[in-house]
Amino acid sequence: MLVGLKDVINMAEKGGFAIPAFNVYNIETVMGVAKAAEELKAPIIIQVYPRLINEEVGYYLCPSIVAAARKASVPVCFHLDHGPSEFTVQRALRWGATGIMYDGSVHSFEENVEMTKHIVDICSAVDIGVEGELGHIGSVNDDSMDEFTNPQQAGEFVKKTGVTCLAVLIGNAHGHYKKPPKLDIERVKAIREATGDIPLVLHGGSGISDDQVKMAIKSGIRKMNIATDICCAFANTTKEVLNDTERSIAIDLFMKQPIESVKKFAMEKIKLVGADGKA
Repeated sequence: MLVGLKDVINMAEKGGFAIPAFNVYNIETVMGVAKAAEELKAPIIIQVYPRLINEEVGYYLCPSIVAAARKASVPVCFHLDHGPSEFTVQRALRWGATGIMYDGSVHSFEENVEMTKHIVDICSAVDIGVEGELGHIGSVNDDSMDEFTNPQQAGEFVKKTGVTCLAVLIGNAHGHYKKPPKLDIERVKAIREATGDIPLVLHGGSGISDDQVKMAIKSGIRKMNIATDICCAFANTTKEVLNDTERSIAIDLFMKQPIESVKKFAMEKIKLVGADGKA
């Protein structure tokens, strides 16, 4: 059930829910999110940060994601998250990605449009959808946040680039929030109206309150990224298992609990965004 970005985004748009997009870092996190999707009969996106694509680990990790997707009985898209360059995009495509995000938000509006359109043209040749970004989504550790996504500018961006979906800045950020964020839900509605109801993407999903997530989805968010909390679910349980172990044990044995923790956490997010039972 390896499917494209367009397929899962269309499912979410028609069903009025959001696709959970889980960043993975090793085989164990792949297994955890895949098992969660299977158990809840949910379509998901498994995505990889460009650092992993550009380093040796991606060579081994990407085939594992593709294998997990093909084995699954539910739709799974393999997505590049925050692709910064054509090189990274091309490598992700060669390694099996069925969805691409090109992030040109650090550039001027004109440069972002030009490069995103270029990536859309490349991916269109192999019928793969592209996620763009307008309004730079930074880190919770940044001193200040960039200006929120402008609805009118978003309409122009979507028209000129032909992206499948659009990541927006509405009060969200990457990482663990220092204080609960307040999303600009009215801006989500305005962006949808200005873009002809393009599916929108919420980055920084780790730590946003459940009620705000639900309001955002109701207003047009169709993909929500979860990365930091996946890392924490895996790492915290690994530490606990190792600390409780009095003697050396086989890695595959003590990894069973971290995999289960990732699965349990992923199931919570799948239910939150309304993707359970939608496959």
